[in-house]
Amino acid sequence: MEEFNTSLVPFNISSTPDHPSPASWASIHLIPAVVLSICFLLGVPGNIAVIILKPNWQHLSSLSQSLMLNLAISDLICLLTLPLWIFTLLYSWTLGLVACKLLAYLMYCSLYSSLLSVTLLSVQRYLQVVHRQKTFDRAGKRRLLVLLWLVTMILSIPALVNQEVIKDHHWTFCTGTYAPPSQLVSVLLKECLIGFFSISVVAFAYMGLHRKVNQAAFFNNPQTTRLVTSIIVTLFVLRMPFYITNVLGVAAILLKNEALLKFCWKIWNLVTALVVVNSCLNPLLYAFAVCRKRENE
Repeated sequence: MEEFNTSLVPFNISSTPDHPSPASWASIHLIPAVVLSICFLLGVPGNIAVIILKPNWQHLSSLSQSLMLNLAISDLICLLTLPLWIFTLLYSWTLGLVACKLLAYLMYCSLYSSLLSVTLLSVQRYLQVVHRQKTFDRAGKRRLLVLLWLVTMILSIPALVNQEVIKDHHWTFCTGTYAPPSQLVSVLLKECLIGFFSISVVAFAYMGLHRKVNQAAFFNNPQTTRLVTSIIVTLFVLRMPFYITNVLGVAAILLKNEALLKFCWKIWNLVTALVVVNSCLNPLLYAFAVCRKRENE
């Protein structure tokens, strides 16, 4: 039975050649490690500042503020796991199977929570502005956030099931293991469907919002508009390469195209690193919005 080893969120590729060239090693391991290090150094203090200061949120509804706070917390959880993944990229995995599964699960939870928070934020703004529906009361808001995290934890369960510690020559990986190949196809398709669905919902919501631009109180504050819109655009730009790579991976497995599959394995670390850059950029977007506000005052 053929077995596939690859990591969709933890940043290791266990399917690389036995002795990669220096250029190949740099692209597969070193470049993502540098990117993730920058994300950690900028994103952790940035998200902590956002959680404490809540910049430029005064024009948002109570539910929108809760979703923004949940987004910052999700991003912070994601970024706090990075030192271990960076070490693994450069020096191999040394923490055992339980830590491998739990860390991967935590990483998936944070990324799903971030994606769903942005999606719900878009839907909430659409319903409030376009259809004039009132936001949830305190109990309803709490139930929505509990449901968000429940869905997040359920979607992340495959990380607990498939994540394994694999030894390959002198290197040890914390990586997803899938056999038969159809299992990997199903995981990749799930990632794609959730991602494309969320991005489609966000795009639909904001197209509807901009049709109401002159009627909506939400858009009376341009700084808030730019902040939320920039979060959505950044999500789209930085996450789409990951989902496109997953689609190519599915095609390579189904068509048994080894050249395409090797290409996907080589760039999975890079496109996954871009997803994490999203968690780093959000607090910078908050800071930019605040600076623009002060310039206009």
